Amino acid sequence: MLKLVTPHIERDDPAPEVSLDSLLERVATADQRAFSELYDRVAPRVLGLVRRLLVDHAQSEEVTQEVFLEIWKTAPKFDTERGAAMSWILTMAHRRAVDRVRASQANHVRDLKIGIRDLEREYDQTSETVEIRIEHERVKKAMGQLTELQRQAISLAYYGGYSHSEVAELLHVPIGTVKTRLRDGMIRLRDEMGVTK
Repeated sequence: MLKLVTPHIERDDPAPEVSLDSLLERVATADQRAFSELYDRVAPRVLGLVRRLLVDHAQSEEVTQEVFLEIWKTAPKFDTERGAAMSWILTMAHRRAVDRVRASQANHVRDLKIGIRDLEREYDQTSETVEIRIEHERVKKAMGQLTELQRQAISLAYYGGYSHSEVAELLHVPIGTVKTRLRDGMIRLRDEMGVTK
């Protein structure tokens, strides 16, 4: 189980904090102390991001551990010219979490197909088709109530599977703007569809 505990070390004269970029460059040389410090500094943010996507705490801890293993193995590929260490790490965490969600959905669909195949009783397929169409129309109508910018961001992030930074790049806007559009759009969608938290 992943424990996010930062050890308290008393020092007479605290050393200046090393940048995450520098720590990651040291991790690339298999520096275990740098990795430990990097972990202590970014693990809470990584776990927070993963947990927002997965919800389940145990799976979130597992994916967070996978992210840090990947950081250890791929640190030599980090390039400060292409972005900051925190962005690189969070992008990796987002992709891992999305992969886990997709794998979980694929397993669910597979299990559902097996269950349907093994189910002997008949069901009203017409009724189910109508329910799906009605739900689709509700979502379509709710999406129509969003601003064009919110609709674009949500379509790319949730239907296209793009990360926040990829959406920002595609829409040529800052990542903070993308996050605001997504948050505001999701709140509005939830309100339009009458979904409670």
